[in-house]
This record gives sequence, C-alpha cells and structure tokens, in this order.
Amino acid sequence: MHASQEQNLLAFGNYFYQLLILTTFAGILTAAMVMQYAFGELPCPLCLLQRAAMFGICFGIMRDFRGGFSWPNVGLSLLSAVFLLVVSVRQTLLDIYVRPGHVYVGSAVFGIHMPVWSVIISVMLLMAYAVQLAVLGGDRNLPGVSAGAFPQLKRAGEAVSLYVMALLVINCVSVILQCGFGQCHTFGYALLGG
Repeated sequence: MHASQEQNLLAFGNYFYQLLILTTFAGILTAAMVMQYAFGELPCPLCLLQRAAMFGICFGIMRDFRGGFSWPNVGLSLLSAVFLLVVSVRQTLLDIYVRPGHVYVGSAVFGIHMPVWSVIISVMLLMAYAVQLAVLGGDRNLPGVSAGAFPQLKRAGEAVSLYVMALLVINCVSVILQCGFGQCHTFGYALLGG
C-alpha cells in the first residue's frame, strides 16, 4: 500500500470516527430535549452549560466536515470536552450528598443522573480523542484529504450537522423562554409566565 492509499484509508477512518461521535452527541442532545419537552424536566443552569459544551464538541466536528480536517478543530472539541467535564464534575460534587429539601434535577437514565452521565461521556470522549491521536499521531498529511473525497460520509456528516444546528436553534429559543433576561430556574419558563 503506497502513501496516498494509506493516507486515504486513515482519512476515511478519521471522518467515519468523527461522524460516529457527532451522531452520538446528536442523540444525547435529542434525548435531553425529549426529556425537557415530553416529560417537562426543565434543565438547570449547570445542565444548560453542559448542553453548551456538547454543542461546542459538535461544532469542532462540524467544521471538519465543512472545511476539511484540521487539528485546531480537534482542539476546539477537546476544549469543549474539558469544559463539559469541569461543569459536570462540579454538579456531581454538589449533589453527591443529598441535602434536606434538595433533589437531583431530572430523571435517572439506567439509574444514573445526567451530571454523572456527562462525566462519563466527557471522559469517554477524551479517551476517544486520545485513541485518535495515538492511531493517527500528528500526521501532517491527514488534513490534506477533505471530507469531499468520501461523498457518502460528507453527505452524512452534513445531514447530521444540519440536525445539530436545528437542535441548537431549538435549544437557544428554549433557553431564552426559560431564563428570560434574568436568572435561570427549573420551575418554569420565565417569558411564558411560569
């Protein structure tokens, strides 16, 4: 296998890997919004920050599908993953000891509440990027292969990217309705009189 075939194979694997991560986060954000709208579980301020971090992770990957792979895009996703970890660890530590009159916000999924899931998700994502760096290394040739070299992957990446953008718009409108122009609370939508 000569260098260009190897480079194409690595690039295909990288874009496929990125598509899996993007699709996973689209699913996580969709589940969070389903819990919000179908079950009436309004997100707390720290939960909203966790969503923002997840959108940041997605944004770094979406840039890869739009403008081609670059390590700064990976860096953006990594910074967002670290931010997700910091916020979710803070929330988990706040709720580690149940205080009188205080309960976790939201339902448990498989017995685990969302802040703990966010810790698990961010650690797994950081490990996934570590594996990516270990396998691909600092390969300077990888950015030379655009997502356009793999039309099906590029179309799938663009479709998931559009879906994530729609989720972002819905989330932003929801946050404005929930928080208004003041503090954000979990007992109602401020601009809807809740």
